[in-house]
Amino acid sequence: MASREQRGSVRTAVVWDALEAALAGGPRDVVDLGGGTGGFAVRLAESGHRVRVVDPSPDALAALARRAQEVDLEVTGLQGDVTDLVDVVGAGSADVVLCHGVLEVVDPALALARIGEVLRPGGLLSLVVGQRHAAVLARAMAGHFQQARGLLDDQEPVDGRTGRRFTAGELEALLTTAGFVPTTVHGVRVFADLVPAALVDLEPGAAAALVDLERAVAAREEYLPLATQLHVLATRS
Repeated sequence: MASREQRGSVRTAVVWDALEAALAGGPRDVVDLGGGTGGFAVRLAESGHRVRVVDPSPDALAALARRAQEVDLEVTGLQGDVTDLVDVVGAGSADVVLCHGVLEVVDPALALARIGEVLRPGGLLSLVVGQRHAAVLARAMAGHFQQARGLLDDQEPVDGRTGRRFTAGELEALLTTAGFVPTTVHGVRVFADLVPAALVDLEPGAAAALVDLERAVAAREEYLPLATQLHVLATRS
């Protein structure tokens, strides 16, 4: 369990840093789209935010309910997806929407349009997506050269499981077209996926040192192409 928690901390520390700084100053109405079992939702609820998770999986929502109950917190689970998001949570009902790992497997323009409808004016979008350059590198290093070549200039899904990937420029264009103003872009898992898991799990101090390194490069533009994911914060104009 400790090893899994260490790896999870390394992979999400940069996202949490940006998100918690953006949400400082009081409770918010948060919608976690595709939030599954509540990895982000429960922690946000612990900080006093009012959180609703929208997810198509009843099993994930059941796990969310158990997770919240274990720590005596209220997190609302709602079954739904991008297509019925407005009907499920209501237009203009959220100060913050989390959309982490969702844009890869849905129509991105539709998703951003629906998110814009449920956010109040000036509301915040936290967006985490897979980054294409790192995906090309990972496939090439694994010997999947045709997949790497196919993904090189094409953001369409290369398979049904992992979905499409985006560059920072493509995200900025999508967000701007949908009426959002991007405020920050961070690289997530710049090194974490390249470091052997055994080193992080077994070497004393390695996990903490890797988190420090990830934080140090997260906002450096030259390292964005190496990041497995991009984390963008944007406001609804």
